[in-house]
Amino acid sequence: MLNYIWAFMIIIGVVYGAITGNISEVSNGFIDSSKEAVTLCLTMLGIVSFWNGIMEVGTKSGIIDQMTKLISPLVNFLFPGIPKNHKSREHITTNIIANILGLGWAATPAGLKAMESLSELNISQNGIDNAQKASSEMCTFLIINISSLQLIPVNIIAYRAQYGSVNPTAIVLPAMIATGVSTIAAIFFCKIMCGKH
Repeated sequence: MLNYIWAFMIIIGVVYGAITGNISEVSNGFIDSSKEAVTLCLTMLGIVSFWNGIMEVGTKSGIIDQMTKLISPLVNFLFPGIPKNHKSREHITTNIIANILGLGWAATPAGLKAMESLSELNISQNGIDNAQKASSEMCTFLIINISSLQLIPVNIIAYRAQYGSVNPTAIVLPAMIATGVSTIAAIFFCKIMCGKH
C-alpha cells in the first residue's frame, strides 16, 4: 500500500510540475533529494556501526548480562506469564536495553525474536486454536517496545547533526522526559488491560 502512495505522490508532483511549467525545479528537487539521501545514509552508517560496536563490546565484556540481571525484576513485573527460564526473556531484555541506549537497529532483531518466541509460548500454553490471537505478554511487549524509553536518542541526534543543528544533543533531556512519560503510560495501560482478562 505504501508503494502505491509514494508512486501516486511522485506522479502528482511530476504532472503538477509539468502543468505549471516548473518541471526543471522538480528535476532539481529529485537530484538534490537523492544526494541528501545518500549523505544521510552514510552519516547513519557511521553512527550505526559505532553503536553496534559498543553493543558488541558490552556483550563480550559482560555489561549486557549485568544490565539484563538489573532489569530482570522489571521484566518479571511486566511479563508475569512468561516462565522464568523461557528464551523470550533474553530477547525481551536485549530489546529493552537496545531501545534504552537508542539503538533501534539493534533492538529490531531482538524484538522480532522475542515476538516469535512469545508466539510459540502462546501456542504451547493456549493451544494451536489461539495461534492467531496475541497473548497479553505479546501485547504488553509490543506496547512497551513502541513507547521506547530512550536515554540516548541516537537517531534524532544524527539527523540534527546532519541538517546543521548548532547543538544536536540538546534533544537528549526532552527525549528522556517524553519517552519516560510514554513508557510509564504504556505500563499503566498494559497493567489495566491485562487485569481485565
